[in-house]
Parts: sequence; structure tokens; C-alpha cells
Amino acid sequence: MHKYLIVISTLAMTTLSAHAADTMYVAGFGGSVETAFREKIIPPFEAATGMKVLYVAGNSTDTLAKLQAQRDKQDISVAIIDDAPMSMAVDFGLCAKLESGPHSDNVYVSARRPGNEAIGLGYGATGLVYNTKVFEKNGWPAPTSWKDLEDKRYAGQMVIPPIGNGFGLLALVMQARLNGGSETNIEPGFVAMKRIAPSVLAWEPSPGKMAELLQTGDASLGVWGNGRVRALVAQGAPVKFVYPKEGALVILSEVCAVKGAPHPKQAQAFIQHLLSPDMQAVFTEATGLGPVNKKTQLAPALAADVVYGQENVAKLIKVDTKVVNAGRAAWTSRWNREIER
Repeated sequence: MHKYLIVISTLAMTTLSAHAADTMYVAGFGGSVETAFREKIIPPFEAATGMKVLYVAGNSTDTLAKLQAQRDKQDISVAIIDDAPMSMAVDFGLCAKLESGPHSDNVYVSARRPGNEAIGLGYGATGLVYNTKVFEKNGWPAPTSWKDLEDKRYAGQMVIPPIGNGFGLLALVMQARLNGGSETNIEPGFVAMKRIAPSVLAWEPSPGKMAELLQTGDASLGVWGNGRVRALVAQGAPVKFVYPKEGALVILSEVCAVKGAPHPKQAQAFIQHLLSPDMQAVFTEATGLGPVNKKTQLAPALAADVVYGQENVAKLIKVDTKVVNAGRAAWTSRWNREIER
């Protein structure tokens, strides 16, 4: 923390004298994440540096589109995007290299990129979700495996996001892996999804509708993220997240300093701020995404709800996002023809 304050204080002296009226734009997710940024993450950075920070809320696809459209005159200095679209941002040359700092040096290796153009901000897990009341009523044991999606007892009661959603895409990749394929050989995944499809009640893209189906028990089993399930549990829903025995797939939220954007030094400092243990804890509380800084301390109850610690981080399955991005258009076309008919 002492090193961090030195970095921020040094930046503050130059910022306050020359750029007190300047504004830096940070793009990231909406909802509870936006609230956490506006109320808890941005204010201490502004107080330390004198830099005004404005938060621009949007999903990863929208943010990536803005960066592409504005590449000749960027106004967003820091972008927070999920891992697959972040791979595209890096490939498009939209991200500047991250400078070494007091907090990025403490980030788990699995949250780093080889070229250091972006870095992880929070770990999310994609696994199974089930309605505990429905399972108890029917005397069913809790699901434990991705193979449970093929169990006919759940016919007409399953909900899975479509391939246009990250969770649905990862479900396809996982089915490929479980059946002898991979990201580079997706065929077994489609064969498995064809077996699963007749039991699916809805291929639901809306998080709100997904939550409703699971909460009411109309859907008893599904594929979703641990952060989404955590938020639903907090609302009193009888649902539970399951880390399948074969492994849960990681969705990594990442952050990068935008190449050619205003305030490059402040952008680098803001990323170090986001990666500090204190801000990592705030981000985890708001999102349900586990901290990437190995020195982050969480309250026991929160730690039990998220991906936390070296042992749990090591269990996550990471997909090759470059291969996924390259195949996504063709996979989507095929999915629409063969799975969601």
C-alpha cells in the first residue's frame, strides 16, 4: 500500500498543477459494477490525483465497438471488457502495454496476457445452477457434472443462454472438451448439444428472464455464472451454483489502457488502483468476481461465494479465446441452424 501511495502521490503533484480540470473516461460494466465504481472506486483516485474520472457504462461488445470506431481519436482512456472481446481489442491494436507496478506484479499468472497489453480484473466461473426446492421436492441429488445436462429427468426444465452469450458459448466448448474435442475441434460439442437441446425449456439471453425462470422453478437446472447466481441468492431465490467435477470455465474480466487515448500515465495509475487489494475487495463485493491480486483479503462469507485463492484459481478451465473468436461466426450460424431451430 505504501508503494501505491508513493505512485499516486507523485502523479498527483503533476496532475494537480497542470491538469486539475482534465477529465479521464473509463468504460466498464453497468448495474452494481457502475455503482461500485462511482461510489467507492473512483472517489479515492480522484482525491489522490485531482483527475476527474467519468464512468461510461456498457457491455463488452459495445465498449469494443466504441474503441474501434474512435481508434483515430480515442476519448476512452481505460476499458474494462470480458476476456474474449478483450482478445479482439488486443489483436486490433487498441490496447497499450501495461507498465509494471506495485499491484499488477501481484496478479496471478492466469490473469495475465503474454504481451501485457491487458490484465485480469476479476475471475468468474461458468458452471451449473439449480433450484434447490425443485430438486428437494423431487428427491433428486444435487447436480455434480456437466453430464447432468443430458439427464432426461430434467427434460423441459433446463435453461441455457444462447451462443451469443458468453455462458452459452462456453457450454458448447465444454461439451466439445468432454466428448473428445476442443476449441479447435468443436464438432463433438455440437453433437452433444443436439442431445441436450430437446430438454431445454429456453435458450435465454436475458439475465433478468433467466433469473425469473430459475427463481420460480419453471427451470430447475441451467448453465450460468457464479456471480449471477450469487446475486440471485442475495435476493432470496432458492438456487445454488455448482462447480462441476470436470471443472468450471473461467470468464475473466480484463482491463486495458487504451492506446492513443488521453492521459496515458493516469490510465496506467488507475489500473494499478483497480488492482490494489482494497479495490479488488470492493470489485469482488460488487460483481461476485474473484480477485486476481493474490494479496487481496476477503471476509470469510464473501470468500466462500467467489473464486478465491490459488487453489480455486488453479481449478478453473481457461479456453483459447483467439480460437473461439475466430470460429464464433461460423459456430453461431451452425448453432442457429441445428440447435435453436
